[in-house]
Amino acid sequence: MRRTGVGPRLQHRRPAHPAIDEPARRPLRQALHGTPRLKTHALQPPPSPPAPRWLRVWRYLRLALHLAQGLLTVLTVYPLTGDATHRSLRRRWSQRLLAIIGVELRIAGHAIQPGCMLVANHISWVDIFVINALAPSAFVSKAEVRGWPLIGRLAARNETVFLRRGSRGHAKIINAEIAALLDAGRNVAVFPEGTTTDGNHILHFHAALLQPAIECGHPIQPLALSYAGADEQPSRAAAYDGDLTLGQSLGKILGEQRLIARIDVAAPIATEGIHRRDVAAMAHSAIVARLPSVGDVTAHSPRNEEAGKKVA
Repeated sequence: MRRTGVGPRLQHRRPAHPAIDEPARRPLRQALHGTPRLKTHALQPPPSPPAPRWLRVWRYLRLALHLAQGLLTVLTVYPLTGDATHRSLRRRWSQRLLAIIGVELRIAGHAIQPGCMLVANHISWVDIFVINALAPSAFVSKAEVRGWPLIGRLAARNETVFLRRGSRGHAKIINAEIAALLDAGRNVAVFPEGTTTDGNHILHFHAALLQPAIECGHPIQPLALSYAGADEQPSRAAAYDGDLTLGQSLGKILGEQRLIARIDVAAPIATEGIHRRDVAAMAHSAIVARLPSVGDVTAHSPRNEEAGKKVA
């Protein structure tokens, strides 16, 4: 039987001799010198496919019907029922809205305490319905929202407090209105960043928005909001930032197979005897701690505090 000539490094039916194998190994290493090494970490899962066209159309139709049903409820049922019924209806309506647009709600952390001012980071218009689906609350919103078709009317009939920016006299009226709601055991929700982000960072908190809770001695309760895709990875699909219009934002959300809205509730923070800037810093830190993948891009400073006074 003769040996097959497969090459200098391989011999038939017995291992190659080390002395013979070594010279052939060195040129191979030299040839591969400087080539990038293959990464050994696990590959990221591919992005989830977009929702099919029929599903997007179906969601638009169901959403239109749901908005109409909400307006009809406000016009016909609200005048005949009390505040407790209104909050229950608002909670169910918000839960249903999230289901229609393909958003799954996941809740973690502490229970929300009545009479607290809820302080949350702000990513999307969906944030309002995420919070209402957990704890129906009055929201502080810019005055322009009151003039929005349909949405403005729904907001006005659901304890929304409209803030006219740049007016100190109006701010005092709003502060008294918020304090009255808190004294009555209601939850009032604010977004102290004053704007939305893409969810990858949290901006400075305008402490002036927390003043009503401090003046009447009510605690604040931080809420950390985030969104993920069907693959459980952070998603920007819900972000309502930059030059995006409301219609474009809605289209992005409805175009996803599924989104996950996470809300992590921190313990209430007492406000009595504490400066509002310190209260804002504690709330900010509590939210950042619950969002490990989110960056803090703006520190609290006297200069930023002055900017907060202008917003309120």
